[in-house]
Amino acid sequence: MESKKKDIDQLIKETLTQEEAKFYDELDEQNLIEMIGGLFKTKHRWIIILMNIVTLVAFVFLVYCIVQFLATDNTNELIRWFAGGCICAMFMIMTKLFAWMQMDKNALLREIKRLELQVSSLAGKIS
Repeated sequence: MESKKKDIDQLIKETLTQEEAKFYDELDEQNLIEMIGGLFKTKHRWIIILMNIVTLVAFVFLVYCIVQFLATDNTNELIRWFAGGCICAMFMIMTKLFAWMQMDKNALLREIKRLELQVSSLAGKIS
């Protein structure tokens, strides 16, 4: 299966111009680090930066809630610190889910661009 993919990729590169082939190579699969870095290269990077700041603040407050939870003996305070910790954890989960959805969206857009390039390559080959 892997050799078949390489054969198709090679066939596509042969039909493309040098500039299109370079663009096609940039659309290749990314590892996790490259995907995270790609979040900061979009026009909505300010939202990602804001989400990271919110995550950092929520983490600091979560640690504070855990320390206070472990230091108290009063049941009402235990419930309050536990609820605060749960809210912080939910904020962190939501921001991470948002980031993962953005990475998935970027991967889908990259694949759509690859398909568009393949279709234009085949259209040029036919005519």
